[in-house]
Amino acid sequence: VSEQMLEQVLRELQPLCTTEQRFIEKFFQLSHDAADVQVLEVTGQRASAPPHVIAYLSLFFFFLFLRLEEPTTQLLSEIFSCLEPELRGFLDICNKVHPFGCLQVLVTLNDSIFEMWGSSSALPSSFLNTVLGNMLLLAKSSFNKFIGTLCKEIEEAKMPSKMKGGILPSVSRFEEFVNFSEELLRTARRRGELDKAHLRLAGSVFSSINSLSSANLKVNTDMVMMENFHHIHCFLCQKKIHCLEGKKREAKQRYSEHMEKYVIEYLGQPLEKLNHFFEGVKARVAQGVKEEEVSFQLAYSKQELRKVTEKYPGKEVKRALETLYRKIHKYLSPEENLLPVVWHAMEQEFIRQYQEFEDLIQRCYAGSGIAMDFTMEDLLSYFNSITLSN
Repeated sequence: VSEQMLEQVLRELQPLCTTEQRFIEKFFQLSHDAADVQVLEVTGQRASAPPHVIAYLSLFFFFLFLRLEEPTTQLLSEIFSCLEPELRGFLDICNKVHPFGCLQVLVTLNDSIFEMWGSSSALPSSFLNTVLGNMLLLAKSSFNKFIGTLCKEIEEAKMPSKMKGGILPSVSRFEEFVNFSEELLRTARRRGELDKAHLRLAGSVFSSINSLSSANLKVNTDMVMMENFHHIHCFLCQKKIHCLEGKKREAKQRYSEHMEKYVIEYLGQPLEKLNHFFEGVKARVAQGVKEEEVSFQLAYSKQELRKVTEKYPGKEVKRALETLYRKIHKYLSPEENLLPVVWHAMEQEFIRQYQEFEDLIQRCYAGSGIAMDFTMEDLLSYFNSITLSN
Protein backbone atom coordinates (compact mmCIF):
# COMPACT_ATOMS: atom_id res chain seq x y z
CA VAL A 1 0.00 0.00 0.00
CA SER A 2 2.77 2.47 0.93
CA GLU A 3 4.52 1.64 -2.34
CA GLN A 4 1.36 2.48 -4.33
CA MET A 5 0.85 5.71 -2.39
CA LEU A 6 4.44 6.79 -3.07
CA GLU A 7 4.01 6.06 -6.79
CA GLN A 8 0.82 8.12 -6.84
CA VAL A 9 2.49 11.06 -5.05
CA LEU A 10 5.39 11.05 -7.51
CA ARG A 11 3.06 10.81 -10.53
CA GLU A 12 1.05 13.82 -9.39
CA LEU A 13 4.11 15.90 -8.53
CA GLN A 14 5.63 15.75 -12.02
CA PRO A 15 2.93 17.61 -14.03
CA LEU A 16 2.48 20.11 -11.19
CA CYS A 17 6.17 21.06 -10.93
CA THR A 18 6.78 20.92 -14.68
CA THR A 19 3.82 23.23 -15.42
CA GLU A 20 4.94 25.67 -12.75
CA GLN A 21 8.52 25.71 -14.03
CA ARG A 22 7.41 26.37 -17.63
CA PHE A 23 5.09 29.17 -16.49
CA ILE A 24 7.90 30.88 -14.50
CA GLU A 25 10.36 30.65 -17.39
CA LYS A 26 7.80 32.08 -19.83
CA PHE A 27 6.34 34.78 -17.53
CA PHE A 28 9.71 36.08 -16.35
CA GLN A 29 11.28 35.56 -19.79
CA LEU A 30 13.89 33.12 -18.45
CA SER A 31 14.01 31.07 -21.65
CA HIS A 32 17.38 29.67 -22.68
CA ASP A 33 16.69 30.20 -26.39
CA ALA A 34 18.90 33.31 -26.70
CA ALA A 35 21.84 31.59 -25.10
CA ASP A 36 21.28 28.51 -27.26
CA VAL A 37 21.38 30.65 -30.43
CA GLN A 38 24.61 32.33 -29.38
CA VAL A 39 26.20 28.99 -28.50
CA LEU A 40 25.25 27.67 -31.94
CA GLU A 41 26.77 30.75 -33.60
CA VAL A 42 30.03 30.25 -31.69
CA THR A 43 30.03 26.56 -32.60
CA GLY A 44 29.59 27.51 -36.28
CA GLN A 45 32.62 29.81 -36.11
CA ARG A 46 34.72 27.19 -34.29
CA ALA A 47 36.89 26.39 -37.27
CA SER A 48 38.01 30.02 -37.82
CA ALA A 49 38.32 31.27 -34.19
CA PRO A 50 41.56 30.81 -32.25
CA PRO A 51 41.43 28.07 -29.57
CA HIS A 52 41.85 30.50 -26.63
CA VAL A 53 38.89 32.61 -27.91
CA ILE A 54 36.68 29.51 -28.13
CA ALA A 55 37.64 28.56 -24.57
CA TYR A 56 36.78 32.04 -23.20
CA LEU A 57 33.47 32.15 -25.09
CA SER A 58 32.51 28.65 -23.90
CA LEU A 59 33.19 29.68 -20.32
CA PHE A 60 31.18 32.89 -20.79
CA PHE A 61 28.10 31.05 -22.09
CA PHE A 62 28.40 28.42 -19.36
CA PHE A 63 28.11 31.12 -16.67
CA LEU A 64 25.35 32.84 -18.66
CA PHE A 65 23.42 29.54 -18.60
CA LEU A 66 23.91 29.28 -14.83
CA ARG A 67 22.59 32.81 -14.30
CA LEU A 68 19.51 32.01 -16.39
CA GLU A 69 19.00 28.77 -14.49
CA GLU A 70 19.41 30.24 -11.00
CA PRO A 71 16.25 32.48 -10.86
CA THR A 72 14.01 29.60 -11.95
CA THR A 73 15.40 27.25 -9.33
CA GLN A 74 15.27 29.95 -6.68
CA LEU A 75 11.61 30.81 -7.41
CA LEU A 76 10.55 27.15 -7.45
CA SER A 77 12.42 26.51 -4.21
CA GLU A 78 10.43 29.29 -2.56
CA ILE A 79 7.10 28.20 -4.06
CA PHE A 80 7.65 24.55 -3.12
CA SER A 81 9.65 25.22 0.05
CA CYS A 82 7.72 22.56 1.99
CA LEU A 83 8.09 19.87 -0.72
CA GLU A 84 11.43 18.37 0.29
CA PRO A 85 10.73 18.30 4.09
CA GLU A 86 7.29 16.77 3.43
CA LEU A 87 8.77 14.13 1.12
CA ARG A 88 11.43 13.29 3.70
CA GLY A 89 8.73 12.78 6.33
CA PHE A 90 6.61 10.69 3.95
CA LEU A 91 9.57 8.47 3.01
CA ASP A 92 10.33 7.97 6.69
CA ILE A 93 6.78 6.71 7.24
CA CYS A 94 7.01 4.41 4.20
CA ASN A 95 10.25 2.95 5.58
CA LYS A 96 8.51 1.98 8.82
CA VAL A 97 5.30 0.50 7.35
CA HIS A 98 7.00 -2.75 6.24
CA PRO A 99 10.09 -4.54 7.66
CA PHE A 100 11.74 -4.11 4.26
CA GLY A 101 10.04 -0.77 3.53
CA CYS A 102 13.30 1.03 2.74
CA LEU A 103 13.82 -1.33 -0.22
CA GLN A 104 10.32 -0.58 -1.52
CA VAL A 105 11.05 3.16 -1.28
CA LEU A 106 14.39 2.82 -3.08
CA VAL A 107 12.94 0.76 -5.95
CA THR A 108 9.91 3.04 -6.36
CA LEU A 109 12.05 6.19 -6.42
CA ASN A 110 14.54 4.65 -8.84
CA ASP A 111 11.83 3.60 -11.28
CA SER A 112 9.92 6.89 -11.02
CA ILE A 113 13.01 9.00 -11.68
CA PHE A 114 14.04 6.92 -14.70
CA GLU A 115 10.51 7.06 -16.04
CA MET A 116 10.46 10.83 -15.54
CA TRP A 117 13.80 11.30 -17.32
CA GLY A 118 12.48 9.31 -20.23
CA SER A 119 9.26 11.31 -20.43
CA SER A 120 8.82 13.74 -23.33
CA SER A 121 7.01 16.20 -21.03
CA ALA A 122 9.86 16.36 -18.49
CA LEU A 123 12.24 19.30 -18.46
CA PRO A 124 15.93 18.34 -18.75
CA SER A 125 16.99 20.33 -15.69
CA SER A 126 13.75 20.46 -13.74
CA PHE A 127 13.51 21.52 -10.13
CA LEU A 128 11.67 18.25 -9.35
CA ASN A 129 14.58 16.19 -10.69
CA THR A 130 16.86 17.88 -8.17
CA VAL A 131 14.46 17.25 -5.29
CA LEU A 132 13.93 13.61 -6.24
CA GLY A 133 17.68 13.17 -6.70
CA ASN A 134 18.10 14.27 -3.08
CA MET A 135 15.35 11.85 -2.03
CA LEU A 136 17.06 9.02 -3.90
CA LEU A 137 20.34 9.68 -2.06
CA LEU A 138 18.40 9.66 1.21
CA ALA A 139 16.68 6.37 0.25
CA LYS A 140 20.02 4.76 -0.64
CA SER A 141 21.47 5.87 2.68
CA SER A 142 18.49 4.45 4.60
CA PHE A 143 18.71 1.18 2.68
CA ASN A 144 22.45 0.81 3.33
CA LYS A 145 21.93 1.48 7.05
CA PHE A 146 19.18 -1.14 7.12
CA ILE A 147 21.38 -3.73 5.39
CA GLY A 148 24.21 -2.95 7.81
CA THR A 149 21.88 -3.50 10.78
CA LEU A 150 20.49 -6.71 9.26
CA CYS A 151 24.02 -8.05 8.65
CA LYS A 152 24.93 -7.35 12.27
CA GLU A 153 21.76 -9.09 13.52
CA ILE A 154 22.55 -12.16 11.40
CA GLU A 155 26.19 -12.35 12.50
CA GLU A 156 25.39 -11.85 16.18
CA ALA A 157 22.30 -14.07 16.30
CA LYS A 158 22.45 -16.54 19.17
CA MET A 159 21.55 -20.15 18.63
CA PRO A 160 18.22 -21.25 20.15
CA SER A 161 18.94 -22.92 23.51
CA LYS A 162 16.92 -26.04 22.62
CA MET A 163 18.07 -26.28 19.02
CA LYS A 164 18.48 -29.89 17.86
CA GLY A 165 19.42 -29.14 14.28
CA GLY A 166 17.62 -27.86 11.22
CA ILE A 167 17.74 -24.50 9.49
CA LEU A 168 19.19 -21.62 11.48
CA PRO A 169 17.15 -18.41 12.05
CA SER A 170 19.85 -16.38 10.26
CA VAL A 171 19.46 -18.51 7.12
CA SER A 172 15.68 -18.13 7.22
CA ARG A 173 16.06 -14.36 7.63
CA PHE A 174 18.35 -14.17 4.59
CA GLU A 175 15.92 -16.30 2.58
CA GLU A 176 13.00 -14.07 3.60
CA PHE A 177 14.77 -10.92 2.43
CA VAL A 178 15.89 -12.44 -0.89
CA ASN A 179 12.38 -13.77 -1.64
CA PHE A 180 10.84 -10.37 -0.94
CA SER A 181 13.45 -8.39 -2.88
CA GLU A 182 13.41 -10.64 -5.94
CA GLU A 183 9.62 -10.46 -6.13
CA LEU A 184 9.79 -6.66 -5.78
CA LEU A 185 12.46 -6.31 -8.46
CA ARG A 186 10.83 -8.48 -11.12
CA THR A 187 9.87 -5.32 -13.04
CA ALA A 188 12.52 -2.97 -11.64
CA ARG A 189 14.89 -1.18 -14.03
CA ARG A 190 17.99 -1.24 -11.83
CA ARG A 191 19.27 -3.64 -9.19
CA GLY A 192 22.81 -2.45 -8.48
CA GLU A 193 22.14 -1.52 -4.84
CA LEU A 194 20.31 -4.79 -4.23
CA ASP A 195 23.12 -6.92 -5.68
CA LYS A 196 25.57 -5.27 -3.27
CA ALA A 197 23.13 -5.92 -0.41
CA HIS A 198 22.72 -9.58 -1.41
CA LEU A 199 26.48 -10.10 -1.35
CA ARG A 200 26.83 -8.41 2.06
CA LEU A 201 24.00 -10.47 3.54
CA ALA A 202 25.29 -13.74 2.06
CA GLY A 203 28.71 -13.03 3.59
CA SER A 204 27.07 -12.45 6.99
CA VAL A 205 25.04 -15.66 6.74
CA PHE A 206 28.14 -17.70 5.89
CA SER A 207 29.94 -16.08 8.83
CA SER A 208 27.00 -16.94 11.10
CA ILE A 209 27.12 -20.61 10.06
CA ASN A 210 30.91 -20.73 10.45
CA SER A 211 30.60 -19.45 14.01
CA LEU A 212 28.78 -22.68 14.91
CA SER A 213 32.15 -24.43 15.04
CA SER A 214 32.80 -22.68 18.36
CA ALA A 215 29.21 -22.92 19.63
CA ASN A 216 28.26 -25.33 22.41
CA LEU A 217 25.56 -27.22 20.52
CA LYS A 218 23.83 -30.32 21.87
CA VAL A 219 23.97 -31.91 18.43
CA ASN A 220 26.76 -32.58 15.97
CA THR A 221 28.06 -29.25 14.66
CA ASP A 222 29.08 -30.63 11.25
CA MET A 223 25.56 -31.98 10.78
CA VAL A 224 23.99 -28.54 11.39
CA MET A 225 26.52 -26.81 9.13
CA MET A 226 26.02 -29.44 6.42
CA GLU A 227 22.23 -28.97 6.47
CA ASN A 228 22.39 -25.18 6.39
CA PHE A 229 24.93 -24.92 3.58
CA HIS A 230 22.90 -27.50 1.65
CA HIS A 231 19.76 -25.42 2.20
CA ILE A 232 21.46 -22.23 0.97
CA HIS A 233 22.85 -24.03 -2.10
CA CYS A 234 19.40 -25.38 -3.07
CA PHE A 235 17.80 -21.98 -2.45
CA LEU A 236 20.34 -20.14 -4.64
CA CYS A 237 19.99 -22.77 -7.38
CA GLN A 238 16.27 -22.04 -7.40
CA LYS A 239 16.64 -18.24 -7.40
CA LYS A 240 19.35 -18.02 -10.10
CA ILE A 241 20.74 -14.66 -8.89
CA HIS A 242 23.76 -13.82 -11.02
CA CYS A 243 25.71 -11.89 -8.37
CA LEU A 244 25.42 -14.85 -5.94
CA GLU A 245 26.79 -17.54 -8.28
CA GLY A 246 30.09 -17.52 -6.38
CA LYS A 247 28.28 -17.93 -3.05
CA LYS A 248 26.23 -20.79 -4.51
CA ARG A 249 29.41 -22.66 -5.46
CA GLU A 250 30.94 -21.93 -2.06
CA ALA A 251 27.82 -23.24 -0.28
CA LYS A 252 28.02 -26.49 -2.28
CA GLN A 253 31.69 -26.92 -1.40
CA ARG A 254 31.09 -26.25 2.30
CA TYR A 255 28.09 -28.62 2.36
CA SER A 256 30.25 -31.40 0.88
CA GLU A 257 33.11 -30.74 3.31
CA HIS A 258 30.89 -30.91 6.39
CA MET A 259 29.03 -33.99 5.16
CA GLU A 260 32.38 -35.74 4.78
CA LYS A 261 33.41 -34.74 8.33
CA TYR A 262 30.01 -35.80 9.69
CA VAL A 263 30.18 -39.18 7.96
CA ILE A 264 33.75 -39.94 9.04
CA GLU A 265 33.13 -38.89 12.64
CA TYR A 266 30.03 -41.03 13.01
CA LEU A 267 31.44 -44.00 11.13
CA GLY A 268 34.19 -44.34 13.69
CA GLN A 269 31.59 -45.44 16.24
CA PRO A 270 30.30 -48.79 14.90
CA LEU A 271 33.88 -50.12 14.53
CA GLU A 272 35.60 -47.88 17.03
CA LYS A 273 38.14 -50.38 18.39
CA LEU A 274 39.00 -51.67 14.91
CA ASN A 275 39.53 -48.10 13.74
CA HIS A 276 41.76 -47.35 16.69
CA PHE A 277 43.80 -50.54 16.19
CA PHE A 278 44.44 -50.02 12.48
CA GLU A 279 45.22 -46.32 12.93
CA GLY A 280 48.03 -47.53 15.22
CA VAL A 281 49.22 -50.03 12.61
CA LYS A 282 49.38 -47.30 9.95
CA ALA A 283 51.26 -45.03 12.36
CA ARG A 284 53.92 -47.71 12.98
CA VAL A 285 54.41 -48.24 9.24
CA ALA A 286 54.65 -44.48 8.72
CA GLN A 287 57.36 -44.36 11.42
CA GLY A 288 59.48 -46.87 9.46
CA VAL A 289 58.49 -50.25 10.90
CA LYS A 290 58.43 -52.87 8.13
CA GLU A 291 54.97 -54.22 7.37
CA GLU A 292 55.97 -57.83 8.06
CA GLU A 293 57.39 -56.78 11.45
CA VAL A 294 54.33 -54.88 12.73
CA SER A 295 52.92 -58.08 14.27
CA PHE A 296 55.98 -58.28 16.55
CA GLN A 297 54.96 -54.98 18.19
CA LEU A 298 53.36 -55.87 21.53
CA ALA A 299 50.29 -53.65 21.11
CA TYR A 300 49.78 -54.82 17.49
CA SER A 301 50.52 -58.52 17.74
CA LYS A 302 48.44 -61.22 16.07
CA GLN A 303 46.84 -61.98 19.43
CA GLU A 304 45.75 -58.34 19.83
CA LEU A 305 44.36 -58.30 16.28
CA ARG A 306 42.40 -61.50 16.96
CA LYS A 307 40.98 -60.00 20.17
CA VAL A 308 39.79 -56.84 18.44
CA THR A 309 38.23 -58.64 15.44
CA GLU A 310 36.35 -61.02 17.75
CA LYS A 311 34.64 -58.00 19.32
CA TYR A 312 32.85 -57.32 16.02
CA PRO A 313 30.79 -60.35 14.96
CA GLY A 314 28.51 -59.71 11.96
CA LYS A 315 25.33 -59.55 14.04
CA GLU A 316 26.83 -56.87 16.29
CA VAL A 317 27.99 -54.82 13.31
CA LYS A 318 24.51 -54.92 11.78
CA ARG A 319 22.94 -53.93 15.12
CA ALA A 320 25.40 -51.05 15.46
CA LEU A 321 24.54 -49.82 11.94
CA GLU A 322 20.81 -49.98 12.73
CA THR A 323 21.41 -47.87 15.86
CA LEU A 324 23.45 -45.41 13.83
CA TYR A 325 20.71 -45.10 11.20
CA ARG A 326 18.08 -44.36 13.85
CA LYS A 327 20.32 -41.74 15.42
CA ILE A 328 20.93 -39.99 12.09
CA HIS A 329 17.21 -40.19 11.27
CA LYS A 330 16.38 -38.60 14.62
CA TYR A 331 18.61 -35.57 14.22
CA LEU A 332 18.55 -34.80 10.49
CA SER A 333 15.73 -32.38 9.66
CA PRO A 334 13.15 -33.96 7.31
CA GLU A 335 12.82 -30.70 5.31
CA GLU A 336 16.25 -31.06 3.78
CA ASN A 337 15.72 -34.76 2.89
CA LEU A 338 19.42 -35.47 3.37
CA LEU A 339 19.01 -38.85 5.05
CA PRO A 340 19.32 -40.96 1.81
CA VAL A 341 22.35 -38.89 0.71
CA VAL A 342 24.11 -39.13 4.07
CA TRP A 343 23.33 -42.83 4.48
CA HIS A 344 24.70 -43.62 1.01
CA ALA A 345 27.85 -41.61 1.80
CA MET A 346 28.22 -43.59 5.03
CA GLU A 347 27.89 -46.86 3.14
CA GLN A 348 30.63 -45.80 0.71
CA GLU A 349 32.93 -44.72 3.54
CA PHE A 350 32.24 -47.92 5.50
CA ILE A 351 33.15 -50.02 2.46
CA ARG A 352 36.33 -47.99 1.99
CA GLN A 353 37.30 -48.59 5.63
CA TYR A 354 36.53 -52.30 5.38
CA GLN A 355 38.72 -52.65 2.29
CA GLU A 356 41.52 -50.74 4.04
CA PHE A 357 41.34 -53.08 7.08
CA GLU A 358 41.41 -56.14 4.83
CA ASP A 359 44.41 -54.76 2.94
CA LEU A 360 46.34 -54.05 6.16
CA ILE A 361 45.64 -57.58 7.45
CA GLN A 362 46.95 -59.06 4.17
CA ARG A 363 50.08 -56.90 4.22
CA CYS A 364 50.98 -56.92 7.91
CA TYR A 365 49.51 -60.24 9.11
CA ALA A 366 49.96 -62.45 6.03
CA GLY A 367 49.43 -66.16 6.69
CA SER A 368 47.93 -65.54 10.13
CA GLY A 369 44.52 -66.81 9.09
CA ILE A 370 42.91 -63.91 10.95
CA ALA A 371 39.92 -62.28 9.24
CA MET A 372 36.96 -60.15 10.22
CA ASP A 373 33.77 -62.01 11.07
CA PHE A 374 31.81 -60.39 8.23
CA THR A 375 32.55 -60.19 4.49
CA MET A 376 31.99 -57.43 1.95
CA GLU A 377 28.81 -59.19 0.80
CA ASP A 378 27.56 -59.29 4.39
CA LEU A 379 28.26 -55.60 4.78
CA LEU A 380 26.34 -54.69 1.62
CA SER A 381 23.38 -56.80 2.75
CA TYR A 382 23.34 -55.03 6.15
CA PHE A 383 23.07 -51.60 4.51
CA ASN A 384 20.52 -52.83 1.98
CA SER A 385 18.21 -54.37 4.60
CA ILE A 386 18.40 -51.27 6.82
CA THR A 387 17.54 -48.99 3.85
CA LEU A 388 14.59 -51.17 2.75
CA SER A 389 13.15 -51.54 6.25
CA ASN A 390 13.07 -47.78 6.90
